[in-house]
Order: sequence, then structure tokens, then C-alpha cells
Amino acid sequence: MSKSLPAQADVVIVGGGIVGASIAYHLTKVGITNTVLLERKQLTSGTTWHAAGLVGQLRASRNLTELAKYTTSLFEGLEKETGQATGFKQNGSISIALTPGRLEELVRGASMAKNFGLAVEVISTADIKQRLPHYNMENVLGGVFLPKDGQVNPIDVTQALAAGARSRGAKIFENTKVTRIIVENGAAVGVETTDGTIRTDKVVIASGMWSRELGKSIGVSIPLHACEHFYIVSEPIADLPRNMPVVRVPDECTYYKEDAGKLMVGAFEPKAKPWGTCGIDDEHAFVTLPEDMDHFEPILGNAINRVPLLETAGIQLFFNGPESFTPDNRYYLGEAPEVKNCYVATGFNSIGIQSSGGAGLVLADWIKNGHPSMDVSGMDIRRIHPFQSVREYVHDRVTESLGLLYAMHWPYRQPETARGVRRSPLYTYEKELGAVFGEVNGWERPNWYARDGVKPEYEYSYGRQNWFPCADYEAKKLMSDCAFFDQASFAKYSVEGRDACKVLNRISAANIDVEPGRIVYTQWLNERGGIEADLTVTRLADEKFLVVTGAAPQVRDMAWLKRHTPEGANCVATDITSGLPMIAVMGPKSRALLEKLSGEDLSNEAFPFGTSKEIEIGYARLRASRITYVGELGWELYIPAEFTAHVFERLWEAGKDFGLTPAGMHTMNNCRVEKAYRHWGHDISDEDTPMEAGLGFVMSWDKAGGFIGKEALEKQRALSVQPKRMVCLALKNNSASAPMMYHEEPIYRNGVIVGSTTSGAWGHRVNLSLGMGYVKHEAGVTKDWLDSGSWEVELAWKRYPATVQFAPFYDPKGARIKA
Repeated sequence: MSKSLPAQADVVIVGGGIVGASIAYHLTKVGITNTVLLERKQLTSGTTWHAAGLVGQLRASRNLTELAKYTTSLFEGLEKETGQATGFKQNGSISIALTPGRLEELVRGASMAKNFGLAVEVISTADIKQRLPHYNMENVLGGVFLPKDGQVNPIDVTQALAAGARSRGAKIFENTKVTRIIVENGAAVGVETTDGTIRTDKVVIASGMWSRELGKSIGVSIPLHACEHFYIVSEPIADLPRNMPVVRVPDECTYYKEDAGKLMVGAFEPKAKPWGTCGIDDEHAFVTLPEDMDHFEPILGNAINRVPLLETAGIQLFFNGPESFTPDNRYYLGEAPEVKNCYVATGFNSIGIQSSGGAGLVLADWIKNGHPSMDVSGMDIRRIHPFQSVREYVHDRVTESLGLLYAMHWPYRQPETARGVRRSPLYTYEKELGAVFGEVNGWERPNWYARDGVKPEYEYSYGRQNWFPCADYEAKKLMSDCAFFDQASFAKYSVEGRDACKVLNRISAANIDVEPGRIVYTQWLNERGGIEADLTVTRLADEKFLVVTGAAPQVRDMAWLKRHTPEGANCVATDITSGLPMIAVMGPKSRALLEKLSGEDLSNEAFPFGTSKEIEIGYARLRASRITYVGELGWELYIPAEFTAHVFERLWEAGKDFGLTPAGMHTMNNCRVEKAYRHWGHDISDEDTPMEAGLGFVMSWDKAGGFIGKEALEKQRALSVQPKRMVCLALKNNSASAPMMYHEEPIYRNGVIVGSTTSGAWGHRVNLSLGMGYVKHEAGVTKDWLDSGSWEVELAWKRYPATVQFAPFYDPKGARIKA
């Protein structure tokens, strides 16, 4: 390869693994041919070369599954296109369940696959024995078969992608280390290498386990850490079927792949071994790590029991190599919020091969068009918080991340490692009250409060978990008396300046140019009309606003606000989350309680819904905002951090006379589903428009200056009915045996799939198994169409009759909120 680096490129990709090669391939496909890929050693020499090469398709969401399906279709034709062999073969995959919980997980996943048009079969133990006669069926309860799954040779596929990229003009340089990404005026503009400097419009960090340090060098947080990943390859086994599907036995943490008559056995064990904490050697290439038979022996013992052929087969290779993992076990894609024109594609958590085609496709479109071609918010680098890049945190968390690939994916499952990072001022009080904490973005949040002898820890299942009666108590007290919720984790931004109103009004779909003291619920939309954020804006003064959003999109929403603030505008946004905790006091007795504490008149006349004012409680001045996310009369109290404990003590003491009870995030979620309040990331995303989501009432069509996305929505606005709409669902079975909806369950009308769920919960105030979701009908989703259909929801391969409507099932007219 010539070392004559070009002086300029449209895009420079840092990293020559399969993902970097895929990005180069897809960039040239969309016409960005002046692309340069730089690899510090040789292509695939980091992690790709020792990957198992599994190509699965069923993922946790529709779009991730679509991307995995695309990867498979790409691999099917790549050899013919490039002339480079890929080793692709499509023998399918079988996942085996050894426990009832695992079987339900697999079968729920099979139902979900129907939504995505993915071929899937639920198979019995006898079916598995017929397909895998050389396997021991001990404890096998059943499984699922995905006939289109396959496997490839990772090195060959990478070379094929590189060949395709080169054929369309991309330049690939090996043994060229990037020593620095050049940043000017907050944007990436070039790279310095051991062989010279390249100026560029865009830089992509696709550097695998080196990405964290490379990002850190320019102030970009990329939380990942390498872990040791183990597998063995047997000697040739004469009786091993050559067309054997890939087999996964997640209850034993193992996967099996036939390769040239040999059997590969790999593992994702529950407690992983982090590697490279103090840095990775510059000369690292095609490196294997020392064997650790003590660590792998329990896995191998189970494997020999499961596949008796292994008992007499020799081990040709015991392999241990490093792969990078992330704190939430999801990879990173997209433009870094800290540096413009710096993109990230890394942290693939051992699914880089099956993700490579889709990731390359999406990022190429993102770079070309300025936005991804589909909703990939679950993978967006903007989801993470900077603290997650702290070395000790990411080291401790990834000991758990690796095993999560094959752990049970229980509803409401909480991380067990690296906990206690971000705590509310009320944390100690809540712990004494029996709080059982969950974690979001590092925040410890009370999810439920143990009472009446319930053990204060999770007992997971797909049905009613052990905290169900505790949440029922909280909901009933919320409905009859009052409850408090600790919402310190919700992100808050102060937005100030003489242009603040103009900037926010352009970004917001609703009109936020209102009188000081008014709260406005709004969405922030993209140019396509999709929902980028769902939040409230409170006008505090002529030139001062308070923006409140959820805990998870804290970084994302701030990045959106800053990127859409015009250069030179007199508008400053500051994240004040840490300094402004919030306690929500909700329920029919909340007014009387807060009037007693504050001495203020909180009547409808003096303090109507959607109003925000300063009040005093004890020795503190704080902001009270009359708004709700649980569908009851109530106020959110925004308290300076140093006064929060004092205010809570006054609130808790006075609350005894009003039946005040602590309530957790599970109750908040259950209540918001009863009220059909949308949740960004579940029910709404950058692919969904307000018209489709039933949020058209928010739009301020006639305000001066318009709003981002207005033009794209005008066509939808002109339609008398929408072909896609958010609906509310309730199973007709409301007995104790009623199953729970969670997400992506197929929705049937008259026996045909017309949509899928986005959220689900038990509605304690209405005693129903509830869900929300989108349904589609080309002629328009109308009330008559809903009412005239016979509706079912499929859960775990079984259909359940359901009621479907636009209105929420609890207090549809909002009378309780405005009481």
C-alpha cells in the first residue's frame, strides 16, 4: 500500500476492523468516494480477526432487527460483488431454553419477530433432538429456530468490504497510526498520523477498544472497556454434522458453531474479566491473551455434558482475546455531542460482525444527510453521560456487561455493578422508608418501596413481580390521598438571554412565548417532523426559561438545544440538574398539604393547571409547578439542592395528616400508561411525528417564525385521518393470571398484524393489563375502524383479546388533574 497520504478527504475513518471497513464501503455506495480509512496495524488486527463470526438477526427492537437483516442480505451478495470470499453460510440458529423463564423469553422474542417479518419457529424438545441428534436434551424445555441466521469468516468479510470500498475510490492505509484528531472551533477538521496530516470534513472513530482514549484526547466521552473473551475449537469430529445450525444455550452461557468439521464453543459468562485498564500497548495486533482454564472450566464442563462428542475430541485451540464492552451493553453510533463532525461507531459488545453492515449503512446515511435513516436512539452516543467514561466505573460495570448477552433479559432488570454513583439529597431518607432503587444514567432512583413484609429486592419474572402489591398500594394511596416522587434525576436546563425566547420558540413546536409563570408542554422536532425531544418549557421571566426533560436524554437534549442555537445568538443554556432536585407531590390531598406548608392559595383560581410560581416551605424558597405525569392533581417542587433535605423533612412531617406515602418510578410508569402519557424512547422517537403520536394539539401552527419541522408536517396536517396512529390497549382478561405487555408485541385486527406495542404496564387504578402502540391502516386509522375490528395482542406465541381505543383508560377527560 502506498504511504502517500492525501492532503484532504471528505471523511477519515480511524480503525480498520469490520465496522470501519463497512463504513468506508457504505460511504462510497452513497457517493462519498473521497474517503480514507486509516488502520494503525493491519485490517482486522484488533478484535475482528478473532470474532466468532455469528450472524443473528433477531434483536431487541424493530430497527435493530432491520439492520441485522440488512447485514445478512449484504453478506449474501458480497462475494459476488467483490470477488472476495466471505465464508457466508446460512444454516440457521437454534436457541435452547433450560428454564421456564428462558422459554418465555425466547417465545416472546419469537412473537416479536413476527412484527419484523422474520422467519421464526417455536420448536419442542423433540424437534430440537431431531435437528441436533448429537446434543444431550437434559433439562431442555424447548426453543426457537431462526432459519435465516448464519455465519461468516470475519477476516474475509472485512477484506471484501474493503475491496468494495476501494473499487469505488476509497483509500485504505495500513500501518498508519492516528496520533491526534485536529479540532478547531469545536469541530473535527483533520487527523495527524505517523505519516502526515489529512484535513477532512468528518472524522469517524471506529477504533474498537482504543476508542475511549482517542475520544478522551479531544474531550469526547466514549465509555467502553475491553474484556477477555474465551472460546475453544475442537479437533475435527467425524460425527459432527456439517450443516449444523449455530446453537445457543444461554442458560449455560454458551454458543456452539460448526466450522470445517470442528466445533467452536464460546461463552459469555456472568462475571467477566476486564483487560487493558491501564492502557493498551501500541504494538498490540493479532494478540492472544493467556489461557485461564480455571475461569473457563465450568463452561467447558457444561459443554461436554451438553455435547458428549466433545468428551473424546481433543482441543485444537484454547483462545482468549480482548473485545470491548459498554456500560449498557449497546454499541455507539452517531455524532459526538462534544465535537462537531466527529462521529463514533464503536463498542460493539461482541456483536460487531452481525451489526457491521447495518451500522455502516446508518452511519454513511447520517454523515451524508445529517441524520440517521431510521431511529437508532438506543445506540446514539448522545445517550451516555460523561461520568461513564471514568476508568474505574467502566471497568467495574463491564464485568457485568459481557454476561448480559446471555443473561435473562427480565422486565425491569437492574444493573448490579457500579451502583450508587449519582444520588438525590433524599437518598438516605428513602432508603430508611424501604426504597428499592433502580438505576438510570447513574442515578439511584426509588423504583418501589417495600412494605408489608415484602423482601426489599427484586424477584424477576415476566408476570407479576414481587413488588406488584407494593406498587398497588402506592397507586391506590396516590388515587385517594397523596404521594411523593423523587424526580431529582430529571434533567433541567436554564436558558437565558435576550434571544432565548426566539431560539426556544423556533426549536419548540408549541408556542413558548407566553406570560412568565406559564408551563408549556412541547416537542422538539427535526426537519422531517420527527420527535427529537418531549419536555416542558417554563417561562420564568422575559429572558429566562426552565427546560425540564427526562433523566435518560440529559446529554442528548442539551446537545440538540446547543446545535440549534444560531451562532451569535444571545442565548446561553446551562445544565442545572445537579443543583435543582425536584419532588413531585401528587394526589387529591396534595393541594391541602401544600397549602398548609406554604400558606399559599393553591386553588384553581389562584394557581391554575400549567402555572409555575415561587412559594415558601419552612426556611426555603422554591418553585412549584402545577403539572403531572401520573394523572392526578399535584405540583412539582423545584428546590435548590442545599434546601432539599429541609423541605422534605417539613413535607414528610406535615404529610402524616394527609396520608402522604412515598411512591416509586414503577408506579409513575404504571400511572403514565393508564393516562397514555407518551415516553420518549419508547412511544415516540425521531421517526414518529406528533400527528401520528396523537400530539397534534401541541403544535402552534400560526406562531411567528414557525418551528423546525413545520414544513414537513403540513402534508400530514392536511390529511383528515392518519394512516399511522398511537392507540391505547387493554387486555380483556384482567384476572390475576393476565399476562403483561412490555414492548414490540404484535397487535392483530381481524387476524392480521397491523401494529405493535411500544409500552406496557399493569394499571392498578383501573385493574387492567395495559399497553400503548402504533397501528397502521392505509385508508386511515379512525375511531370507526378501531371500533369495528376484533383486536388481539400476541404474547409468547399466544393471542389475547384486547380493547383498543384512542382515549386513555384512566380519567380520559382529565377531571382529576384540574380538580
